[in-house]
Amino acid sequence: MSAVGSAGASGAAGASGASGAAGASGAAGAGGAAGWAVAAGAPQLEVGYRLCAEITRRHGTTYYWGARLLPAERRRHVHAVYALCRLADDIVDAPGATEPDRVVATGSALGRFAAAFARAVQGEPAVSPVLAAAAASARACDIPAECFDRFFGAMAQDLTTTAYDSWDDLLAYMDGSAAVIGEMMLPVLRPTDPRALAPARALGLAFQLTNFLRDVGEDLDRGRVYIPQEDPRRFGADPAQRQATPPWRELMRFEVARNRELYREADAGIPMLPPASARCVGTARELYARILDRIEANCYDVFTTRARVPLWRKAAVSTRILALGPPARKAGIA
Repeated sequence: MSAVGSAGASGAAGASGASGAAGASGAAGAGGAAGWAVAAGAPQLEVGYRLCAEITRRHGTTYYWGARLLPAERRRHVHAVYALCRLADDIVDAPGATEPDRVVATGSALGRFAAAFARAVQGEPAVSPVLAAAAASARACDIPAECFDRFFGAMAQDLTTTAYDSWDDLLAYMDGSAAVIGEMMLPVLRPTDPRALAPARALGLAFQLTNFLRDVGEDLDRGRVYIPQEDPRRFGADPAQRQATPPWRELMRFEVARNRELYREADAGIPMLPPASARCVGTARELYARILDRIEANCYDVFTTRARVPLWRKAAVSTRILALGPPARKAGIA
């Protein structure tokens, strides 16, 4: 699962005309216009950016609300990066994609998807509108190719690795599945200080860890555990019980505190961005961090209740930050 993945949402790949791993070759992630209204005969790139925006709106609402505060030219690049990562994530998260008899086929589908994107970046005709848009954004923003290589490598790791023993082990995976997405977004956001790299990586890690904590039950359904195994052992908690027992709540308090520390590290980078970008990132950061508040309000029961930030709250936060800018945060306050 990548930092843009959301196990609770229906797959964007299916919605855009590709049905998970099975549809991931050729038209993969495709963004064939099926299901979404686009003008007949519209240029492929125009269609692609419209589909990227729709994928982001449907499946990455926090990214979508943050990107609304960017100028249209840069907003579409956020949508394109999100859609590319989301569709790759959907390939490995498709129902049954990691079953022993389907792992090879899923890996091949992911490889074809990554190769089709790489060819499009090099200027070859894209096999789908979404890949055309993603490749155009990668070129326009000069996003390093190695970022995408690391990302696709992490997605492939989901096919063979189902748990991580230590926090360091998990961080090594998250370098390619989460921190690198922060790196991809930096050229879009145009920081004014080269020191923005480390905070951007921290924000990618923070977003993904929030996803992991929210989606424990759904990841268990896929046979995966993204909480480092050393932590349940330390607290005597067992995620497989799917119960918010006292040891489980203590474990989750520890993980939420760790998550908030990542947000604190990320906060240092927001002042290094131009105003529109700072508002974009500040909105996404605040909305994602509020998921942790919802987890706490649910007494750390992530098995029977999904922590969600309501739409009205997302709109209110976006409007406030548009008017006033991102909140100034004191050190040590998430």
